[in-house]
Amino acid sequence: MHVVRVLPDLTGLDKTFLYAVSDEFEGRVETGTMVRVELHGRRIGGWVLERRESDPEFDAVSDSIALKPLKKVTGHGPAPELIQLAEWAQVRWAAGRVRPFLVAASPTRAVPSLPTTQRSGNAPGPSSPATADLLQRGGGTLRLPPRVDVLPSILSAVAVGPTLVVAPTAGEAALLGARLRRAGVSVADVPDEWARAAGGVDVVIGARTAAWAPCADLAAIIVVDEHDERLQTERSPTWHARDVALERGRRAGVPVVLLSPSPTLTAMESTGGADAVIHPPARRERAGWPRVIPIDRRGEPPWQRSLLTSPLIEQLRDHSATVVCVSNITGRARVLACRNCQSLVRCERCTAAVGLDDDGMLRCRRCGTTRPPVCQVCGGTGFANLRPGVTRLREELEAAAGRPVVSVTGADDEQVVDAGVYVGTEAVLHRLGRRADVVVFLEFDSELLAPRYRAAEQAMALLILAGRLAPTVMIQTFIPDHEVVQAALSGNPAMLISAEEERRRTFGFPPYAAIGLLSGSGSAALAAELPSTVDVAPVDESTTLVRAADWMELGRALNAAPRPSGGRPRIVIDPPRL
Repeated sequence: MHVVRVLPDLTGLDKTFLYAVSDEFEGRVETGTMVRVELHGRRIGGWVLERRESDPEFDAVSDSIALKPLKKVTGHGPAPELIQLAEWAQVRWAAGRVRPFLVAASPTRAVPSLPTTQRSGNAPGPSSPATADLLQRGGGTLRLPPRVDVLPSILSAVAVGPTLVVAPTAGEAALLGARLRRAGVSVADVPDEWARAAGGVDVVIGARTAAWAPCADLAAIIVVDEHDERLQTERSPTWHARDVALERGRRAGVPVVLLSPSPTLTAMESTGGADAVIHPPARRERAGWPRVIPIDRRGEPPWQRSLLTSPLIEQLRDHSATVVCVSNITGRARVLACRNCQSLVRCERCTAAVGLDDDGMLRCRRCGTTRPPVCQVCGGTGFANLRPGVTRLREELEAAAGRPVVSVTGADDEQVVDAGVYVGTEAVLHRLGRRADVVVFLEFDSELLAPRYRAAEQAMALLILAGRLAPTVMIQTFIPDHEVVQAALSGNPAMLISAEEERRRTFGFPPYAAIGLLSGSGSAALAAELPSTVDVAPVDESTTLVRAADWMELGRALNAAPRPSGGRPRIVIDPPRL
């Protein structure tokens, strides 16, 4: 009789228990197998984390205690290498437990047996020479413009062997999967086709949880749009599919290729630095970007009520064009303008937008710098807050366009109806299920100057989304010389890198340091238990920022710190909107 160590599938429990394997289940239980066991009078599911035929510790326990037997073998679960990856992830994201990652790596329904291998052996075209080169080098980052197809890159990986593809959303993964099937490639869409993926196909594809999916004889990993925030989970632990894929590839010794029109600093630092990024020749890269038209508003009073500029009105009155207007003011930082000289009010230290606090001081939410409410350009003390609402914008747009305007926000659940003009938050870029002719960012400065350390990358991500939706993108701004605007205008995202790298290094932000946020009851007490190698800075009464030299150091410190009695602090590693 063998003994196994089982982790029950119970929220909040990260303790393993020993169970006996009866003769009935011999040959059907191995590391990763999903089983059902009895625990405190309840029958619950779990994972076998360890199975040994002979071990002094196990033998001693089994001789002195009558171990309970496994009640049922449910079926296949995560492979041993994915369990080891989960153990790494629970430190990387300070989860303190492996269960959330095992859930992501497990099938959504029982898989008692695996189908036979269904590999086609095909290597169809078209291929991507740049991707093939990166695969041969052992992986890296490929900069592909927004309007360039990623399918050739995936097919180049298929030529190497079974490939795991991670996309930002299930919808994008499904579309790519359908195109791969038409090309003659066998595909498993996960999580629905988990068994097929474990059995063996040419391509395993899915959204962010695909980073944990099985892929028999894995030969390459492709991450599509690694810059997309949807690759990171919103709930704690806030793991990122890109980072999981990179670590999985490193452990398996297979190349990982990150695709993005504008790679993040984290991606570049993880794959050899900015100089190692592969990209098309300048002319071809520029041709893959939309036509970008900056609308310079510096000659206008920035506090005027309307955001309707003459170029925008011209587009609205062209009834043959579908126009999408984006305004992200809901839940965003205030953008102040000096009433005297019309300049935007920015932090002198990190250039982010600043707001007026209740105490009358100007405060930067990004770096915490405060100063008296005085304009640095002219010394004026009067400021205007630029915050028009989406509802009023819709009314103004409708009056100017002479046709109906549909508003779209992230809170809307209903189907987006057909119209010639749309207005809303960035949700309209995700939810509009049809092509447009023009996308107009009505007040892009709230993105460019947002008090977040990733503001520039996040602003560029919006332009990428817009460029895939429409061939023309208009940007209304008071700072047309900003590196994000100029990078999109020239189709050269590398223009962002030097300024962004300098800012991150100066303020100790990722990827040059590891950060996390502690919040909720007991967060201050938890922060007090951290070692001196972790910097601690209170953000407000209920939130604390923590920082360490690297992710594993921060994760180990947080996991080892004793939890306060009666408190339930929430730990968010690498918060996406800090």
